[in-house]
Amino acid sequence: MHKFDVLTGVAAPLLRANVDTDAIIPSREMKSVSKRGLAQGLFAGWRYLAIGGREPDPGFVLNQPAYAGACILLAGENFGCGSSREHAVWALGEYGIRAVIAPSFAPIFQGNCVRNGLVPVRLDAGAVARLAEAVARDPQHRLVTVDLVHRRVSGPDGIEFEFQIDPESREMLLEGLDAIDLTLRHRDAIEAFLARDRIERPWIYLQ
Repeated sequence: MHKFDVLTGVAAPLLRANVDTDAIIPSREMKSVSKRGLAQGLFAGWRYLAIGGREPDPGFVLNQPAYAGACILLAGENFGCGSSREHAVWALGEYGIRAVIAPSFAPIFQGNCVRNGLVPVRLDAGAVARLAEAVARDPQHRLVTVDLVHRRVSGPDGIEFEFQIDPESREMLLEGLDAIDLTLRHRDAIEAFLARDRIERPWIYLQ
C-alpha cells in the first residue's frame, strides 16, 4: 500500500449527499474481482451520457477541463453509503483520487479507504463548502493540500482547517501498512503469547 503524508493537488467538488457505492462504481462496471480496470467505471452513471456508453457528459465535474487530474474529491455527507463493496475505493484510487474530504463517511467505506491508502478527511459541511467555493472561484488556483502529518487541510485564499483521524488509521496511512502489516508489528508479543500458551494449555495444540 502506498504511504500518504502530504498531498497537494486539484480538488473537484461533488457536493452531493448520500453518494452510495453503486453511484461510485455501478455493479455493471465490475467485470472482475481485480483492483484493476475499474477507473473507467468510476461514477459511470454520471460521467457518461448513456448507460454502458463512454461518451463523456460535459456537465459532470470530473469531465470539466478545470478539474482535469483531480486527486482530491470534495464530497457531501454520508459519502460511500450503501453496499460494502471495496471496488468503490479501488475505482477512486485507480482514477487517481488519494483523498476524499466530506462531513461524514459510511463506516465500512471509511475503513476500506484506510486499508487502500486513500485518506478519508472529515470536515464539517461549512468547511467543505468554503473549500469548494474557493477552488471554483479561480480556475488558476484550485489546489488543495491534505497534510496527514499535521492533520491539516489548506486551500486557496489562505483557508486552513484541522481534522481528526484515529491514531491507528493515521499510522496505517503514514506508514503504508495494511491490516496484516499492522498485526505483524506485534509479532514478538504474539509469538511470546503462543509459547506461553503451549506450556499452559498443551492439549489445544495436539493434532
